[in-house]
Amino acid sequence: MNKVTQFHAFATVILASALTLLPQNPLQAQTAEESNWGTMPDGRPVRRFTLTNPHGTRISISEYGAILLSIETPDREGTPGTITLSYKTLEEALSGGVFGSVIGRFANRIDGGGFSIDGNRYDLVSVNEKTRVHIHGGQNGFQRQLWSGSCGTDADGAFVVLKLASPDGHEGYPGNVDVEVVYRLSSVNTLSVAYRGTTDKPTHLNLTNHAYFNLAGEGDVRGHLLTMTCNEVLEIDERKIPTGKKLRVAGGPFDFLSPKPIGEDLESVADGGYDHCFVIPKNEAIKAGAPVPFAKLSDPASGRTMEIASTLPGVQIYTANHFNNNPHPRWGGICFETQFFPDTPNKPDFPSSLLRPGEVYRHVTEFRFGTEDE
Repeated sequence: MNKVTQFHAFATVILASALTLLPQNPLQAQTAEESNWGTMPDGRPVRRFTLTNPHGTRISISEYGAILLSIETPDREGTPGTITLSYKTLEEALSGGVFGSVIGRFANRIDGGGFSIDGNRYDLVSVNEKTRVHIHGGQNGFQRQLWSGSCGTDADGAFVVLKLASPDGHEGYPGNVDVEVVYRLSSVNTLSVAYRGTTDKPTHLNLTNHAYFNLAGEGDVRGHLLTMTCNEVLEIDERKIPTGKKLRVAGGPFDFLSPKPIGEDLESVADGGYDHCFVIPKNEAIKAGAPVPFAKLSDPASGRTMEIASTLPGVQIYTANHFNNNPHPRWGGICFETQFFPDTPNKPDFPSSLLRPGEVYRHVTEFRFGTEDE
């Protein structure tokens, strides 16, 4: 049995074990509540939603930026703790940063200041003048918008639905785009993030969540163990733009095919940390359109674990290389930004992020929380 097969077999065992632990009536312990989180500078109120489930997991989401504000899960001793780096107040969120935000219209980088569709050139608004790189949908991307939210519970868990209408020309992107993000916390201790989008003109759409995870809740993540099925990573230039070439990870610093401390090769990577897009391999054993498991993160000290699955072809791994103890230390968290590959609008050989009228953009990423013994 190879390493990838072992990983999927382990994930299947974990799911089967979780199902045997379900309460007789899980909805009794699943809740969805809303509260006021503050006011936008223009006076619009901002709501905060809180989801809970029978396993002691608590998740908070904000209408501003569709932010995944915090995830709280118990450690192996049953003691709850926050496993994401979070904004304490709306004022902190408004001051900048992308902690837990939904990124759009296009997550990651686009080269050359824009792209062409059907022979029409679209120059994007927020572009670095020196590098000609546009990143994360621009300065006023989806992470800077006030979404409209609602919450509730049903047979599949507690959920929050967030909606946003993005006008034609926003940050230079064509088309009126309507997007929806659904955060759902299930009774099997899985958080699913489901994205949906439509447009009235051909455009590119590539949404992700930019949560920073730290299963210990403090310090840095160098001691966390990471396992991934990804056997390829995109080669990038000095601006972090893909060259179009895929590199095999085996035997190098990007090799997480077996459990490895994140910090083992961290400082041997350019810029002192990971900020790279890994290729999520297809798995023919997984039903078409279903999220494909590709990673497991664990913290030996707390016993907390997190498994991740996605329907998209790539995941940007970022290890908070720029943090400087204000307020979190360098490498204080790790991001799993599931997405289409960076610069896809200018790379015809990459899986396409092009969305046309009449089509529906769909993407699901799942995070399953658990614990393991020492």
